[in-house]
Amino acid sequence: MTSRRPLVALHGSAAVLVAGSLLVTLRSGVEERPVALAFGVLVAVGELTLPPARLVPFPGGAAPRGGPAPREAAPLGAAGALSYALLGEHAGQASHHGVAQVVSVVFAASLLGSVPHLARGDGPVLDHLARRVLAVGFTAVCFQPLYHHGVFDPWSGPAYALLLLALLVLTVLCDAVVAAALAHSRTRWPFAPLLRDELRSVPGIGSAVCATGAVMALAVAVVGLWALPVFSVPLLLTQHSLRRYAAVRATYRQTIASLARATEIAGYTPAGHARRVAALSQAVGRDLKLTEPELTVLEYAALMHDIGQLSLVDPVPAGATAGLPAAEQRRIALLGGAVVRQTGADGQVAAVVERQADPYPEQPVAARIVRVVNAYEEKVRDAGPGGPLTALEELRLGTGTHYAPEVVEALARVLGDQGRGG
Repeated sequence: MTSRRPLVALHGSAAVLVAGSLLVTLRSGVEERPVALAFGVLVAVGELTLPPARLVPFPGGAAPRGGPAPREAAPLGAAGALSYALLGEHAGQASHHGVAQVVSVVFAASLLGSVPHLARGDGPVLDHLARRVLAVGFTAVCFQPLYHHGVFDPWSGPAYALLLLALLVLTVLCDAVVAAALAHSRTRWPFAPLLRDELRSVPGIGSAVCATGAVMALAVAVVGLWALPVFSVPLLLTQHSLRRYAAVRATYRQTIASLARATEIAGYTPAGHARRVAALSQAVGRDLKLTEPELTVLEYAALMHDIGQLSLVDPVPAGATAGLPAAEQRRIALLGGAVVRQTGADGQVAAVVERQADPYPEQPVAARIVRVVNAYEEKVRDAGPGGPLTALEELRLGTGTHYAPEVVEALARVLGDQGRGG
């Protein structure tokens, strides 16, 4: 119940902000309607082109990862919304819209752009809308009242542009905290690594959104609405590239998953073994606060950890390699690493597969995790009615000799959380 509180609080805050803004806007009317319409269309178009997969960041079970993906996959919508919040003038004339109108226009446009995603059931659209509303509301509250009261009048030229950029950077950092809190609430994954991954994305697409949002606001203030289509083109191209990148990564992961099933199809391992090891390994990795790139390597290595068994003339019963002699385990692991290298996968993935049979003090963290989780998966099948507890106890007896103690304890915590969640 506690893990849901940030989700309820953030959704509630966004809902209150939207409701209050809509009431104020309906009562006072929309100022400078052509400008509001232009920015609304820009935001809606940006949301329409949002890749559907980005609206499903927290699926049930282990989230498939295709590599470190940019957190803002709708940069055009984000830049347009933030630039409207920072708009103080239009073609040399002072604007008169306030915080309430900014939030109302951005919310209406974002909701309109999200209709296709809602119709397809693409996932927690409310999270996306809440982030957009809270980010824009924060920017508008920090800028609009101060601007209209002349606080920024002494700032001009480069200093004013830097002021806008600084405000946008602060907004993006706050949005990263909100995104991590939402992810933590939905998944119960540790907050710290989620926030770290969000912050690592800021220098990438986050910097492009900040720069474009500031430039749009400055350009519209001088030349008017003609600046919007001009400065939208680079972000449209960026957004198209992001979609292509996401598609390539998704295809690559599907290829890895299909290759991992080769041992199951050939009868070397039980059905679903690789998928279960990958899902549980990622949960253990998150408990150990691995970064997103490290979790990606871990997932791919866990999916393909048994690929070396294809070299065996006689399959190991039930694919249980944990009981084989150490020399045979190392031979299978090295053969598996060689196969992984032939797939063109990251060299780190191949290294994890190759070293999963090494003594655990010499292994990288990902190899330690795969070794422990694979052994647990094999032991739990043969442990009878008390399977999970018996298998976990056997792993604990093997800590210090075969299995890394910190990984076994992380596995115990994950299994305990899953038991309480189930």
